[in-house]
Amino acid sequence: METIRLAVDARGVATLTLARAEKHNALSAQMIAELTQAAARIAADAGIRVVVLAAEGASFCAGGDLVWMREQMGATADQRRAEATKLAMMLQALNTLPQPLIGRVHGNAFGGGIGMMSVCDVAVGVQGARFGLTEARLGLIPATISPYVLARMGEGRARRVFMSARLFGAEEARDLGLLARVVAADALDDAVDEEISPYLACAPGAVAESKRIARMLGPRIDAEVIAATIDRLVAAWESDEAPEGVAAFWFDAKPEEKAARDDWKADLSYLHNPLGHRDAGDGRRRGRCGDHRHGAWRGRSCLGPCDDRCDGRQ
Repeated sequence: METIRLAVDARGVATLTLARAEKHNALSAQMIAELTQAAARIAADAGIRVVVLAAEGASFCAGGDLVWMREQMGATADQRRAEATKLAMMLQALNTLPQPLIGRVHGNAFGGGIGMMSVCDVAVGVQGARFGLTEARLGLIPATISPYVLARMGEGRARRVFMSARLFGAEEARDLGLLARVVAADALDDAVDEEISPYLACAPGAVAESKRIARMLGPRIDAEVIAATIDRLVAAWESDEAPEGVAAFWFDAKPEEKAARDDWKADLSYLHNPLGHRDAGDGRRRGRCGDHRHGAWRGRSCLGPCDDRCDGRQ
């Protein structure tokens, strides 16, 4: 496996580590596939008592990979549905692990990263970490992760952050139910060990059955619900807003994240252009303010730093 690591210690504690540090552990197609495979392997191993979900680098998980998101904008409806299904099934595989899953959240998490935290039975985070369900800023929706986020936070608390894409800190994440504890960075490993230790004194079969009952009596997350979230995500990918939002985000990304930028420019022909933007000559659409990020949403001010508050109209 290239994007994740799986190790099991003598106690039967498995550590599943996201290992795309240079990409802030963004969820690529390969990582999604490898996580699904790892979950099946863990579930089938009776010697694994507890699982820790961890990550390398500065961030826990930055959500969807830029290249993966870009590919969905140019994909057919069937291809988009297939990719959305893979993401949904990966989350469900982690959510239904018979072993307890403990999140070791050492850094920021956004979008799909919040989903990764939400499938954990308990998550411990560090002070200073930042979080956000940022999909709406891209013209997308937190669809496939939504059953797990709503189950974790509850509808009332989730609606505080679910649609606004605003960022929030670790303490608010704890108040929302996303984190169980917030600790200093140098105390994180001890805090995770404190969550692991009680399970090692319990009968593993009883732990698995107790978890199964909790899921059975909790919010319904079955094939019908998952299929509905896939439908919603595919519909969002096919909207007018998503191509413009992803394009704007892509053009503002760091240079090292845009190795395929020339190909991306060439693909701009399939992007919607509802506001009649003029082309800037470099593959980027501009309005009268000249800022390439403006005008992603109909009749609204630009997404980027536009002093003229340009609405994107010619």
